Order: sequence, then structure tokens, then C-alpha cells
Amino acid sequence: MSHAVLPGIIGAYVLGIPMIVGAFVTGLACAILSGVIPDHSRIKYDTAIGVVFSGFFALGLVLYVQVPTTLHLDHILYGDLLGVAQSDILLAIGVCSSVFIILFIKNKDLSMYCFDPIQTQALGISLKPLHYGLLIALSLLTVVTLSVAGLILSIGLLITPGAIAFLLARRFGQMQVIAICSTLVSNIGGLYASFFLNTAPAPTITMALAICFSAALLVRRLRQSVRFGIIKIPSQN
Repeated sequence: MSHAVLPGIIGAYVLGIPMIVGAFVTGLACAILSGVIPDHSRIKYDTAIGVVFSGFFALGLVLYVQVPTTLHLDHILYGDLLGVAQSDILLAIGVCSSVFIILFIKNKDLSMYCFDPIQTQALGISLKPLHYGLLIALSLLTVVTLSVAGLILSIGLLITPGAIAFLLARRFGQMQVIAICSTLVSNIGGLYASFFLNTAPAPTITMALAICFSAALLVRRLRQSVRFGIIKIPSQN
């Protein structure tokens, strides 16, 4: 989805409206199409996502070449953390707070839907509001990360913390705490590292997330080795 909002940004620039509005409209359209196509055809969800998102991203690249603009593609793709305005910060706080409140209220229903949609439907809970609600929330979060991480690197901020938590925790509540902590550590550590290494902040933060993921994977493998007796821990006796 982070790639698919590019045509919305170009279109918003042409129409003279805030680029974040165009990005949200395009992201929302992608989210709806990725759900509507599998529901009304034999196409599976992963196939629909690949076709729709890659098609929108390609459209954005075509528009960028054809429409004369003063936009710098590097800032759109890779972000500009040091150039974030106060309005972007306030917008991020508002969106993240709203998404957090909704996720907190619907935490049980969303957890059931994500892990066992068949059981959720059997309990009489409608799946479509949960499905499209998650996609809308993802669209909003993708939009607010554009100014920080850009189109390409924002996917790392949205996926890697959850993957780290999935490797280290067994309960969903623990996963949420670990994901938040790993995000904070990677963002702060990556920002400081970019200053001393003289590198761009967004890629450095994403690399910090990748390092945390590698460490979590190593810890996971060590746990499995100890559990199955491949590695034996010497007793203190």
C-alpha cells in the first residue's frame, strides 16, 4: 500500500490539494479494491493485492514522468525525517491516537478475526467491517509515515516490529508490547546512528529494524535448539 499511494500524491499536486489527502484517497481505493475483487471473483487475496498495488504504483511512476512537477521523487520514496513540519507531527499524533483507540475498543474482535476468521463468523460477528476497518487503519498509518520513511521504507516500519514480536512472544498482548518497544529502540537508535554515520535517517532506522529482526530470529533459533536438546545448558550442580 505504501507504493500504491504514489498516483494520489501526484494527482493531489496537480489539483493543488494537500498531498496527504490524495495519498489517503488512493490508499483507501487500493484497500477497497483488494477486498472487493476476491469477494466477486475467483482471484485470491494475495493475487489481488499484488495486481492492484503494483498497478497503482506503476501508474504513479507514469504520472510522475508525464506530469511536469517540481516534486523530488527521492523525498517521496525515501522520506525526509529532518524536514518534518509541525503540522505533520500533529497529524501523526491525531491519526495514531484515533487508530489506537479503535484498536483498543475492538481488540478482541480484531484478534479473533486475524487468527480465526471462521470461528469469528460462527459467533455471529460480521467480518467485512473488521476487514475494511483494518485496511482503512492501514491506509491512515501508511499516509502518516510518508513524510518520515517515504513510500518504500514505510513498509519496514509497519511490518518488521510485528515480525519481531511474533518471533519472541506467544501471547498477543506480549506481541504488542514487544512491537512497540522494538519500534522505539530502532527509531531512536537508527536516528542517532544516522548522525554519526552521516547517512539518511529513514534507511538507517529501517536497517536498525532489520538488525533487531535478525537478533530476534537468532534468539528464536537458540530457544528451539535448547528445547529440542540440540544445545544443552550445563547445570550449576
